Amino acid sequence: MARLKEYYVKEIVPSLIKDFGYKNRMQVPKIVKIVVNMGVGEAIQNTKIVDKAAEELGLITGQRPIITKAKRSIATFKLRKGMSIGCCVTLRQERMYEFFDRLVNAAIPRIRDFRGISPGSFDGRGNFAMGLQEQIIFPEIDYDKVEKARGMNIVIVTTAKTDAEARQLLKYLGVPFKSSEK
Repeated sequence: MARLKEYYVKEIVPSLIKDFGYKNRMQVPKIVKIVVNMGVGEAIQNTKIVDKAAEELGLITGQRPIITKAKRSIATFKLRKGMSIGCCVTLRQERMYEFFDRLVNAAIPRIRDFRGISPGSFDGRGNFAMGLQEQIIFPEIDYDKVEKARGMNIVIVTTAKTDAEARQLLKYLGVPFKSSEK
């Protein structure tokens, strides 16, 4: 069992039951999946860039990513339907907890000038999205082999009904949110 999952079961579930007054353990929100997406706009000129981005995303997540293709043609961007424009990974179960643990404890502390994650990135249904500017904050990436810093989107899908429940869950899991006071 992943270290973070064990911590969730033993520490976080009782805390959330106490905070929100749930009747049983099945009502307590949990993380369902984490989707990591890396869009590569430069792939229109050079298709090898998508392969490099997919390789880096595979190192970061521990799972082989799928290559995303353009759904329609856009003439102003010189984009044709079916062209490779990014890569995506959906993490569940043990890999999800391992990735989340590395994200919170290893990657986020390495961000330069970091002042906390904005708590306003919830969607109203308990899901949280965040963007990272560069992939080199992850310890799996060798800094010398990186050609270009690419950003990525990370979406954390939870079973929480409200943003307040999801925010409290993620706070207990170690996500460093910005404090609202100035």
